[in-house]
Amino acid sequence: MTNSDSKLSLKLLIDTKARKFLFAEAEKDCVDFLFHILTLTKLLKEKGMSGSLINLYESVENLKDSYVQSNQCKDILLKPKSSVGTISSVPFLLLNDVPSKRNFYGCSYSLHHAKVSDDPSAVCPDCGRCTMTRRLTYVAPRGVKEAATATGGFVKEMVTYIVMDDLVVKPMSAISSIALLNKFNVKDVGVLEEKVVNLGMEEALMLLKASFESKTVLKSVYMSTVPTSASMSRVKQRISYNT
Repeated sequence: MTNSDSKLSLKLLIDTKARKFLFAEAEKDCVDFLFHILTLTKLLKEKGMSGSLINLYESVENLKDSYVQSNQCKDILLKPKSSVGTISSVPFLLLNDVPSKRNFYGCSYSLHHAKVSDDPSAVCPDCGRCTMTRRLTYVAPRGVKEAATATGGFVKEMVTYIVMDDLVVKPMSAISSIALLNKFNVKDVGVLEEKVVNLGMEEALMLLKASFESKTVLKSVYMSTVPTSASMSRVKQRISYNT
């Protein structure tokens, strides 16, 4: 999924009685996108983060290694050096011109010219005349598997994650779900409604912007899906009219 028409989905849990959004359930692809916001912004915790970015950062910090792909490490997100090399497998890339795999090239004239480029049309600065068309072989750091044999993204599949309105992300479990319902003082599960919403390019850009500015990121993007008192009133009127 690397184009603007790609769609992921989030499952919102809504308290219809209190008319408020509680939290969302997300699969691997959505969580990969959220975590890679950190590499897109190239921000570090020590330099300060606004909005809900600090919660994303701490979610990665607190995530157990057992949920992280074996070919990845947290520093890729927590201390990003280059966004290009780490987001190639993120759904619907925000940078559509980023290649799925980076290649590196050296001077076509001499093996002793030590400059490297990712553009084969670049001119070697050592000799000043030959292009950098000699393809080089990338060697992964010790302990990291080759990208070709690794599963894409950052977190593991077969796990559902809870995403809070302020972008706190954690693996979902029955206990964590019950704890959240108690936190929101939900006494009757019958008032809960699940709402599946799209996460495509348009929503992704809105979410990215809101993550800088807001502590209620998901609500700001999906506000129209949360029932308002007016909409609930109209529903009740239709029900009474039909009966």
